[in-house]
Amino acid sequence: MRMPGLDLLRAIAVLWTMCFHSFLVGGLGERWEWLQRYGWMGVDLFFVLSGFLIGSQVLAPLARGERFSFADFYLRRAFRILPAYWAIVALYLLWPGFREAPGMEPWWKFAGFVLNLSIDYDDNAVFSHAWSLCVEEHFYLLFPLLAVGFVRLRSKASVVAFLVTLLMGGIALRTAIWVHFDALQPGRNWFIEDIYYPTWNRLDGLLAGVGLAVWKIYRPQHWATCGRCADLFLLVGVITMGLSFWLFRERAGLLGNSIGWPVLSAGLAMLVFAGAQREGWLGACAVPGAAWLAAVSYSLYLVHKPVFGLVEMYFGAVLQGRGLFAFASYGVASLCAAALLYYVVERPGLRLRDRLRHSHAERARPDASIAGA
Repeated sequence: MRMPGLDLLRAIAVLWTMCFHSFLVGGLGERWEWLQRYGWMGVDLFFVLSGFLIGSQVLAPLARGERFSFADFYLRRAFRILPAYWAIVALYLLWPGFREAPGMEPWWKFAGFVLNLSIDYDDNAVFSHAWSLCVEEHFYLLFPLLAVGFVRLRSKASVVAFLVTLLMGGIALRTAIWVHFDALQPGRNWFIEDIYYPTWNRLDGLLAGVGLAVWKIYRPQHWATCGRCADLFLLVGVITMGLSFWLFRERAGLLGNSIGWPVLSAGLAMLVFAGAQREGWLGACAVPGAAWLAAVSYSLYLVHKPVFGLVEMYFGAVLQGRGLFAFASYGVASLCAAALLYYVVERPGLRLRDRLRHSHAERARPDASIAGA
């Protein structure tokens, strides 16, 4: 069942991220710098959405006392992520003109989803936006194992202690890394490579989303009661986002990279909560086209940077300095490429996944004659 509020947030996340990456082709112009400047937060919105949706998917059967199927979960994730991802990696490897930057890390870093843990950003920025997919893959791999383990422990105190440790540990780790490298000033982009990309520094959004999932699955009545105040959560979320803008007024500064991430994630989590309700403005806001944008958002995220580069290569001189018109041109080209990737690769992969899951379910079903004996 689709939720129009979450579809709208997913659409905003990918468009906002594209606004940020417009710096690759000259930006949106001075009048729209405020929109472009914080566009990197679109990825954090994706993290909160992923934590909530995947967290709910994993925790729901566990809360019912059912056996969690790791095979089914990883099959679903693999066919959701890998077909389109590998298609883009193949294009990057086989077609040098597809690359939005000169250098590219070796293929095995993309294959093993370790790009975000080891990258020379200054010289090998090609497909660097795959860093967020690496964070997501690490989450997919580890979260079900942790969830099953904590359910078996049946200890709320251990869960709370673990989450608090991750939250406070992230603040302490980022602070220590920032102070260390700010003092050394190495001749590389240490902010990106050592703070912004590594998984262990980017857990706040996923934790916030998982927290929402825990609330929804294990306290459904309280969730529903608070859902009647969805618009209040939306308002507080927007105000909290404003605070995070202030904390990140220097994107690579200490204040943002110490406490800014949990504040940002809390604000985004309140927006996601409001979007997940049937009551309230955001949850009922069915904006035309938002559902389709949400559906193709993964493909759009994968292709928009190389398409930006291709459009600039062939039409950059014509579009230079034309602000929103230029970005609209880059955006339309990206949407066309995303639609192609979605309908030719991503959707067929999802259909194949559904057939495999159905076939597996049929094989696992007891024979009718035996069941009736």
